Amino acid sequence: MVATERLNTQEKVEELEKVRHEPLHQVDIPFEKATFGMGCFWGCDSLFGATRGVLRTRVGYAGGTTESPVYKKMGDHTEVIEIDYDPKKISYSDLLELFWNNHEYGLTTRIKRQYMSLILYHSEEQRKIAEDSRAEEQIKRAPEQIITEIAAAGAFYPAENYHQKYRLQGHSDLAKGIGLTSDLLHSSHVAARLNGYLIGVGGLEQFDEEVSLLGLSKEQAQYVRDYVIDNEGGGIFC
Repeated sequence: MVATERLNTQEKVEELEKVRHEPLHQVDIPFEKATFGMGCFWGCDSLFGATRGVLRTRVGYAGGTTESPVYKKMGDHTEVIEIDYDPKKISYSDLLELFWNNHEYGLTTRIKRQYMSLILYHSEEQRKIAEDSRAEEQIKRAPEQIITEIAAAGAFYPAENYHQKYRLQGHSDLAKGIGLTSDLLHSSHVAARLNGYLIGVGGLEQFDEEVSLLGLSKEQAQYVRDYVIDNEGGGIFC
């Protein structure tokens, strides 16, 4: 099966030879925000980055009162991911389904506030959806007790650059090849997508459907596709 997939890799990337190589960093699409704390933020950055309908991601610190937190002095903040998503392609409820089912820890076991399970809503509609969703999830998980907190979104403090798109940054040649800068770590569409695809999020079928839109070169596309094949189904981790 893998051998066949790798043969198909060559066929797919050859289709890209006629596509202009211009990495798709900026997308001008109306969006809404979602903010979640799910434990370590590296894993959820990959998870949501390659989810259909997600436009951009950034990780940071929120939910507390400490001013200007940094990783070593976070105070009472939590590691969170801030997601810009297209509500015409994915709903807030869909995002919450991923939220409930992809905690590395902290959903039912209380740990330090840095890694707590947290939903920060950006509207009253999101608050109601989140509270209803939590109630439904509690029924499913009984007798375990969900300890997720739901609160209004306040200030968001972006994490240091080395935390942004952490998996993609581990592929330095690819990151350099798409022109990834410090600013683009926080705002690039293609960087968010690749940060997930490189660990198998989204899967091969989705990658093949989307790759021609990402502005990758033939070589970059083949490189990423090989990683999708190798890592699909491997789970989310930090």
